[in-house]
Amino acid sequence: MLRTRLCELLDIQAPVLGAPMGPEIMGLELAAAVSNAGGLGIISFGGYLPPDLKERIRKLRTMTSRPFGVNILLEGPHLPVPEAAFVDVCIEERVPVLSFFWGDPTPYVEQAHSAGIKVCDQVGSVSAAKRARSAGVDFIIAQGVEAGGHVAGAVGTMVLVPVIVDAVGPIPVVAAGGIADGRGLAAALALGAEGVVLGTRLIASTECNAHDIYKQKIIAATEEDTVRTTLFGNGWPNAYHRTLRTPFVNQWLAEEKRGSEQRPDEPIVGEVTLGGMRMPLPRFGGIPPARDATGDIESMDFLAGQSAGLVSEIKPAAEIIREIVVQGESILTNRAATGAVA
Repeated sequence: MLRTRLCELLDIQAPVLGAPMGPEIMGLELAAAVSNAGGLGIISFGGYLPPDLKERIRKLRTMTSRPFGVNILLEGPHLPVPEAAFVDVCIEERVPVLSFFWGDPTPYVEQAHSAGIKVCDQVGSVSAAKRARSAGVDFIIAQGVEAGGHVAGAVGTMVLVPVIVDAVGPIPVVAAGGIADGRGLAAALALGAEGVVLGTRLIASTECNAHDIYKQKIIAATEEDTVRTTLFGNGWPNAYHRTLRTPFVNQWLAEEKRGSEQRPDEPIVGEVTLGGMRMPLPRFGGIPPARDATGDIESMDFLAGQSAGLVSEIKPAAEIIREIVVQGESILTNRAATGAVA
């Protein structure tokens, strides 16, 4: 099987990470499936209170004996308690990998390392990557602008990955954004990355906790059916994200600033789960529909990347990962054998 320095660093068999699609999309079942398949499943802290996050970590450990990660947002949506409380839980539980996004991880790296935890930071620019390198993280995720979900930068994966590799080497870099098959994996490795992150592709997996309508929309979407916007800013204002161009999105794009106004008179479009609790979802609420979402699903935030155009069917996560690794390895081997790759 294809192995890289990332595999050695994280004690995994395949250089494939599952994106921490939150709050409930990357559920425990999918994270366990990714880890059991030889990759690294990463769950979001999901808005859970620290004691509840601790229970989720412990439950995940009953579902996989392989390494996994927990992702924490350092800035952005209002948190019920300071982010340090979530970090403390992860350190107490000795999670194998602690992942950060949307903020500066510097205050937490040394503490995590003291507990034997590997640390990564997801970034969207060279300046943020250099900050992560200075913080002492073990590896960096370079997220291209074509990625789904909240997007930190404005540069495509094809350019961002090599410039970050050049800027932070020898720290391993992992590519995120626009990757859904073995061709993407092979390309990322050729750019100098040591692995890839799968997000959109895993939404269309058997184990994913996404609503069935969400999964079907991913399958039906083309590479042109997403948009980078701030429209779903209710709860996380003015934060760019990539979502599907649904009729609802097309209707409101001209007034996308409305989504970040936090207006108390926005109508309730449905009900979702956040932090294990049921809550009403206002229009423009930035919570994608999980399996248990109810109401006007079509008006919700279907976060997805441009790689949706490469996704055509729902498969078990293990099958997805196996096919990507086999295809990627075959491409690299065959190109090298024919002299197409130096």
